Amino acid sequence: MNEITVPIYLITGFLESGKTSFLNFTLQQDYFYTEGRTLLILCEEGEEEYDPELLKMSNTMVEILESEEELTTERLVAMDVLYQPERVIIEYNGMWLVSKFLQMELPKGWGVAQQITTVDASTFQLYMNNMKSIFMDMVRTSEMVVFNRCKESDPLATYRRGIKVANQRAEVIFEDDEGELDIFEDELPFDLEAPIVEILPEDYGIWFVDAMDHPENYEGKVVHFKGRVMKPEGMGSKYFVPGRMAMTCCADDTTFIGFVCKSSYAPKLAVGEWVDVTAKIAVENVKAYDGYGPVLYAQQVTPGEPLADEMVYFN
Repeated sequence: MNEITVPIYLITGFLESGKTSFLNFTLQQDYFYTEGRTLLILCEEGEEEYDPELLKMSNTMVEILESEEELTTERLVAMDVLYQPERVIIEYNGMWLVSKFLQMELPKGWGVAQQITTVDASTFQLYMNNMKSIFMDMVRTSEMVVFNRCKESDPLATYRRGIKVANQRAEVIFEDDEGELDIFEDELPFDLEAPIVEILPEDYGIWFVDAMDHPENYEGKVVHFKGRVMKPEGMGSKYFVPGRMAMTCCADDTTFIGFVCKSSYAPKLAVGEWVDVTAKIAVENVKAYDGYGPVLYAQQVTPGEPLADEMVYFN
């Protein structure tokens, strides 16, 4: 992988989601100050504009792209030669696929250092109902997702779980007019103090996200749940992954979510088979998680009946 000498800060989100407000604020912060030149590439223009004095003070040059056809490698190379920026900020058009940009050939030394997605909580459900595939394309590669204009009555914990199943590594932040909100998760629908924590089929998604976020809360706990068998390549004969399919966008856009499980019974299991699993949870550094996460040590694995609806939903 080529070394990044010109970091790109990619700001994504739908029109009027707060991208410009976010950047206007960020450019004024001491932690974002640099003596070199900043190139700001605008791919859409909303109601809020940039303060010319702020741009001058932060040594920021602005380029405007009127259409997606103008976003080419040749155009970016020309900007690189003209401005010789120390860093690049791209306010990306909410209707353009982020995945397409990430596949582009970039000028030498350029590379995405961070992607941040802004979301207007007041219109989130509207966009999710009508443009979910575009939104999920943004979220899958974002390091941070910022919900602004939040209200206490909004189902913020549900929003967060939906983001986390699409991108477990994303930091999810909620803000109202006063600043960042401390979000308390909904009360868990299962008893963590029970001798065996029973995970009902309808609670599987909540359990998965909470256990990935807070594995320490589950260390030493014994759980019982139902899932399908997956056997990722290279995991070892005594390991399998019991889990469920989760809908991240639509019926054609799903992902399998589950935990690594060790069992002497694993070699006898067939991929796709439904099983009832009772297992004790440990927290270990596992390649499949790219770090620490829950590892299940099976106490009992038995054939199970298929669920009437195997899909996990987060809306």
